[in-house]
Amino acid sequence: MKRVLRSLAVAAVCLFGAEPADASGHGPVFGATTPTLGRGGWSIDWTWALRGGESDVHDQMLKTMISYGITERLQLSGSFPLAMSEPALPNARMMSLMSNDREFEGLLAYRFQSRTIGIGGRQESTVYLGGNQRSPIVAAATGYASRSQYVWIGGDVQKDSVLFTAVYGYRPPALRTEAGKPDLRFFVESTMEDSDATRTVFVGPTALLLHKAFGLEGGVLFPAYQRSDEGMTKEHIRVAINVAYFFWLK
Repeated sequence: MKRVLRSLAVAAVCLFGAEPADASGHGPVFGATTPTLGRGGWSIDWTWALRGGESDVHDQMLKTMISYGITERLQLSGSFPLAMSEPALPNARMMSLMSNDREFEGLLAYRFQSRTIGIGGRQESTVYLGGNQRSPIVAAATGYASRSQYVWIGGDVQKDSVLFTAVYGYRPPALRTEAGKPDLRFFVESTMEDSDATRTVFVGPTALLLHKAFGLEGGVLFPAYQRSDEGMTKEHIRVAINVAYFFWLK
């Protein structure tokens, strides 16, 4: 509870002394992506995540993540958890950039490649270093983004698990509006994790809505493949909803 109160206090201080910023750099909810904040930019993400299993077994988590753009390519993030249920399912990463673990986690992101391709397209690559109380984390993502198409692949390695993610996104012609208008994008995301106790593949649809300084995204993943140790509860669904606010401190 003390960690939760501290994270809420930091969020309140940031919001009351902030000027809104453009939210266009946000990515999908489950997969590893490449965007980083601009120099001096801040963002706060609030995420509710659910993992549902057999016999109405489920894990719920609320997390707050605060990120800061040190430079155009370097970003620091910290996430603070609030577990809403006792652990009932095997430990899993679930979201690439925000852990499902029940302790503070820090990540340093460095976007080491960014180049323009064609008109309005860009290719980017980002590496992440960080960790939590349980394990250090090394992650990376690379991809392509344009006004209509989005493709990212990436993953991370921890002490006892390896996660690979793949994302394809599409923005229909009617939604390719000019800057300042609501921006809606649709994705198909997949996570593939191999740990000491389980091996899973999850796939499902997600969506991202950006408007001015706010981002709203959410989606659901379903198991395409699962293998777990005997006696472990299998998952039936993963759900995540994320609200983000982007700002500059005065």
